[in-house]
Amino acid sequence: MRFLRRNTTEEADTTAEPVEVDSNGESRTSRGYTPAKGRATPKRREAEGKRRGPVAPPPRSTREAIRRNRELRKQNPVSKEERRAAAKERRERMMAGDDRYLLPRDRGPVKAYVRDLVDSRRHILGLFMPLAVLVFVSLLVPVPAVQQYATLMTTVLLLGMVVEGFLNGRRITRQVREKFPNEEVKGFSIGWYAFVRASQIRRLRVPKPRVKPGQAID
Repeated sequence: MRFLRRNTTEEADTTAEPVEVDSNGESRTSRGYTPAKGRATPKRREAEGKRRGPVAPPPRSTREAIRRNRELRKQNPVSKEERRAAAKERRERMMAGDDRYLLPRDRGPVKAYVRDLVDSRRHILGLFMPLAVLVFVSLLVPVPAVQQYATLMTTVLLLGMVVEGFLNGRRITRQVREKFPNEEVKGFSIGWYAFVRASQIRRLRVPKPRVKPGQAID
């Protein structure tokens, strides 16, 4: 016990402030003494990382991008004119196909090539949205004959859309694999992307089509 107590005393003496005794016998602290902080000084990179925080990943959906945009506007308020100009610029760049402003699902040369293949042809799938409107209107007409014909036509077109979507998916997947042999191409993902693109009205497609119907794609 004495040994342990003695070590504690010695450790306390080593951490204590150095004391000097003047000619009058009074003690005073030596000049130039700086007390220890008890921890190591952090590096500049670590201090900046703690101050800034981790980098947020890119938004995975339009809703998440809108939510982040609102949070940034609260933190850095700007005028309405500046926000409108910035939003207009982002919209124009996104419609032009700039990868920096596209959603993650639309980025990359593979997706751009798929869009060109879809936009170079006319598809029955392009009638999907008008067909949905026609079915809704037919349900409002209280005439059984009109509803029967509308149902029959809708069934035939839906079957044709399913067959066309399947064939287009296989064709586009094969062409993408030939164009990009070093890329990992998933058939279902490419086929579904092409299906969704073809089912949209041409004027409403984002980004805008770069090719015209009937134009050859290399």
